Amino acid sequence: MKTQHQVVGATWNHDKGGYDVKIQDNSTGTLITDHCDILVNAGGILNNWRWPAIPGLDKYKGVLLHTANWDDSVSLEGKHVGLIGNGSSGIQVLPAIRDKCAKVTTFIREPTWVSPVQGLEQHRYSEEEKKEFANKPNALLEYRKVVETGLNGQFGIFLKGNKINQETHKHMLAQMKQKLNDPFLESKLIPDWSVGCRRLTPGVNYLESLTKPNVKVVYGEINEITERGCLCDDGNEYPVDILICATGFDTSFKPRFPVVAPSGEDLQDKWAKDPESYLGVAAAGFPNYLIFLGPNCPIGNGPVLSAIEAQADWMCQLIDRFQTTNMHTFSPKEEAVRDFVAYKDHFMRRTVWADPCRSWYKPRPDGPVVALWPGSTLHYIEAMKELRLDDFEVGYAGNRFAWLGNGYSQTELDPTADWAYYIRERDDDPPLSTAGRRKLLTKSGTVKGREMIVFSGADTQELAGASQARL
Repeated sequence: MKTQHQVVGATWNHDKGGYDVKIQDNSTGTLITDHCDILVNAGGILNNWRWPAIPGLDKYKGVLLHTANWDDSVSLEGKHVGLIGNGSSGIQVLPAIRDKCAKVTTFIREPTWVSPVQGLEQHRYSEEEKKEFANKPNALLEYRKVVETGLNGQFGIFLKGNKINQETHKHMLAQMKQKLNDPFLESKLIPDWSVGCRRLTPGVNYLESLTKPNVKVVYGEINEITERGCLCDDGNEYPVDILICATGFDTSFKPRFPVVAPSGEDLQDKWAKDPESYLGVAAAGFPNYLIFLGPNCPIGNGPVLSAIEAQADWMCQLIDRFQTTNMHTFSPKEEAVRDFVAYKDHFMRRTVWADPCRSWYKPRPDGPVVALWPGSTLHYIEAMKELRLDDFEVGYAGNRFAWLGNGYSQTELDPTADWAYYIRERDDDPPLSTAGRRKLLTKSGTVKGREMIVFSGADTQELAGASQARL
């Protein structure tokens, strides 16, 4: 692992296969060229913060900050601060800075659902809790399972007409009205599209902060940034001492560096408009190139870390095949990607994500959902359990059966191995059926009454009933 080194390009090597990778040493500016048989882009999705595309940003004479590139040396004490954005970052920033500032003017261009904080409150673990986690067998494991079970129980929120979706909509609407208690703010901030169309963010003291005397809400578009502040579509200029841009990241899924395929096509160009992947981990036409958190993987469907682990396991299986079966190249077939995208688009029509909201899940309000998996996180984990090599174009380095070698098994070359391992008192192989393996993996039949943290406002019984719902 090398720090201060940035990949600036990767090009397919026609002679050796694999990619010639150009890397810049950011400490010296030196360009280095390396080579790999398989290139894994583990940069993820939210990795390239950006300024808002508002004219005149460079004209501003005050202090300009971005939430993803924060300058800790800047003091907000006693200042008039402008805050652009009411997405995930803006919702967290306003309550954190309000008490420090003389005044905050927050610029909001569209409504958003703000999640209730039930189950998501800020929590500082006591020394007693830490001690219990460290010393009591399974205490931390059980706590993690309760949290994760709750996250996995929320998928119904995103299905139109699902009971959990309806109950969550009702609960969030009541919560927002109660906390805002202002007809103007309610009319501007409560959406007419479904809960979950945009990324849900827990709003710890956000709605309450909007109603405080030192917070002014300006609703609408910012036409341009002036030397003093923001000129908005209401015709007014709003001067501020410090302007904070809570405007997020480049979410286009294009890699941050050129990736050039054997055909000469650059993935930055191919994914410029509507990125399409194979199960969120690979791209048709780009052999030996793998991606973490690519288009249409479950980054907003439930727990994300478990999905990343599923992708890593899937990649390890594929790399093992590459290393042990004389593979030279692998890439998903274009027809496989087409079928996956067609299925995904059909599924998404029945979800809240298809509503006409402006969300980074889609390249445009009426565009296809390109960021999310067509199903739950558990659905994705199970879908990624097995390789489907029939979905791939596979090239071999010579005879595809050369891996059979000299006729001896590796078992026979291991003096410590059991050469009659298949002789046994009982069949202890894993089940051969998909359903049998799933039941064994998930310990089916062992859970009697489900304990979980509920984030939606629905009760546990409602969640249990909704788990039986189908699209």
